[in-house]
Amino acid sequence: MKKVYADAGAALDGLLFDGMLIAAGGFGLCGIPELLIAAIRDAGTRGITVASNNAGVDDFGLGILLQTRQIKKMISSYVGENAEFMRQYLSGELELEFNPQGTLAERMRAGGAGIPGFYTRTGVGTVIAEGKEHKDFDGRTYILERAIVADVSIVKAWKADPSGNLVFRKTARNFNVPAATCGKVCVAEVEEIVPLGSLDPDTIHLPGIYVHRIVQGLHEKRIENRTTRKKETV
Repeated sequence: MKKVYADAGAALDGLLFDGMLIAAGGFGLCGIPELLIAAIRDAGTRGITVASNNAGVDDFGLGILLQTRQIKKMISSYVGENAEFMRQYLSGELELEFNPQGTLAERMRAGGAGIPGFYTRTGVGTVIAEGKEHKDFDGRTYILERAIVADVSIVKAWKADPSGNLVFRKTARNFNVPAATCGKVCVAEVEEIVPLGSLDPDTIHLPGIYVHRIVQGLHEKRIENRTTRKKETV
């Protein structure tokens, strides 16, 4: 199977449709599939539900799909630093399903593992638990969380080989692995495609069996919050 595509638009060709569910990797602006997000914007797909830790910032990452009103609902654990997200949510234009961060990661992982749901103590006694099944185990109460199975997963990796084996760079691994596994089709953008057999099997973070399409491209290295201090004088 040929997995390498010429560009992000070609890699998403035939996969996008209105009302779909997309799982997106990334944490803040680290390890986000920026080229694929831009291709979704250009495709004009609408009514999208996105499962992602956050929604980028106003002019970058998933924030550009909020600007074009292509996202209908976010399934997220953090929504700060995005004024347009706040405006749309408070005005009732955007649906939001809050998840504790670990619960969101496990919902994606469970979807990729073929597990339809799991019980967790996280959120018991809070608004997170409203409307969910409660069950006691060993004298403690747990709530049922359903797995996430996305129509398409979009992720960003550091290196790939033509078979789709992926290597992520340090903390950019974040949500990319569970997001990749929970998609019916996974599309990965990478900084470099290396020859088959050149990756040490022990360094591969995600086996190629989970990855269906790959695109190589140039990526912007943004800093979400630059923190500096005054130069000390002696």
